[in-house]
Amino acid sequence: MSTDTIKIEVKDLTVIFGKNKHQALKMLEQGSSKEEILKKTRCTVGVNNASFRINTGEVFVIMGLSGSGKSTLLRCLNRLIEPTTGDVIVNGVNITKQSNEELLDTRRTEMSMVFQKFGLLPHRSVLENVAFGLEIRGESKESRLQKAQEALETVGLKGFEAQKPSQLSGGMQQRVGLARALANNPEVLLMDEAFSALDPLIKSDMQDELLDIQDKLHKTIVFITHDLDEAIKIGDRIAIMKDGFIEQIGTAEEILKNPASEYVEAFVEKVDRKSIITAGSLMSRKPTLVQAEKEGPEQIIRKMNKLSVEVLPVVNKHRIFLGFIWLPRVLEAVKQNKTTIEDFITTECPSVYKEYTVEEMLPLITNTKSPIAVVEKEQGKLLGIVSQTSLVIEATRFDKQEIVELKEQAKEQ
Repeated sequence: MSTDTIKIEVKDLTVIFGKNKHQALKMLEQGSSKEEILKKTRCTVGVNNASFRINTGEVFVIMGLSGSGKSTLLRCLNRLIEPTTGDVIVNGVNITKQSNEELLDTRRTEMSMVFQKFGLLPHRSVLENVAFGLEIRGESKESRLQKAQEALETVGLKGFEAQKPSQLSGGMQQRVGLARALANNPEVLLMDEAFSALDPLIKSDMQDELLDIQDKLHKTIVFITHDLDEAIKIGDRIAIMKDGFIEQIGTAEEILKNPASEYVEAFVEKVDRKSIITAGSLMSRKPTLVQAEKEGPEQIIRKMNKLSVEVLPVVNKHRIFLGFIWLPRVLEAVKQNKTTIEDFITTECPSVYKEYTVEEMLPLITNTKSPIAVVEKEQGKLLGIVSQTSLVIEATRFDKQEIVELKEQAKEQ
């Protein structure tokens, strides 16, 4: 995800459907619920005071249950639905203030949309379907067919140019829809539940395909879904909506670790956290260290006694991780009258990068009592330590008191 520039900014956006919008808006500002407003004014609140920014090159997922307002919000980004109040700014231009002609140009040049229903023209070939938007834009036949061909190759449909949509599977038809959206090289790709009508295996393949395309093209993508697993898989950040209101925006890990409301907590409670939570969020960032060149056995023993620990990470003067030193090995060094610990460091120990998930770290602790060192990819500098206890707590979702109780039960047995 790039954070260099803001591609889309939404400010205080509200959408109300119905005739008594002014009354409904006043009630909304006074804190009335969506149900209360509907009952009194017969107006429906589609989006309630949404504000957020989407970075250039980011996959931003908006998710929620049916009726949460996610598709309404998406359609405000290209003004297929007109906001009641608020602003949508794309590339620094407030599109809510644009004339119809200016808006049409923005849609043609800067944004493309992919819908759940493919919307392909049955009497046209695959290549002609992909080129259709460029044809409407007035591009020459040679130019639009060349761009359509490139888009088909991007989505893996080379060789299917002459086929009719009816001759393709659902997944392939959606690839055609995606190719059509990519053909005019938009900066922003709006995807409204684009994969929800597909069979699970095809859906997973299309998610992978989208991620592969994003690795190549680095588009700004706004993706709508009701599937949390899909949101976690493809999203750089996720916005969770309820009754038109954005409950929380964050990475999957931020949302899982710190849900902003009871609704979000309930929404994510069944997610397999092991595949989301990373070493970077679990690690102790300022562990007590042993510097191999400076500290001898006697100093290390005093440090261990003070901290009531039996193991410490060892680094060199450049903070490069060397291994762990255990109390029995330090005592052995003292017994041998050694002044350094170089020969007593346990170097065969688990280390990971901060992106490693709990699921990836668990196998590393099966045959060792060692903590896990979290190191930089480039130089191997120590970033932090993940204790086995914190890893087990996260993997089992027991809290610390439950861990203590389980240990006590184990002793009694």
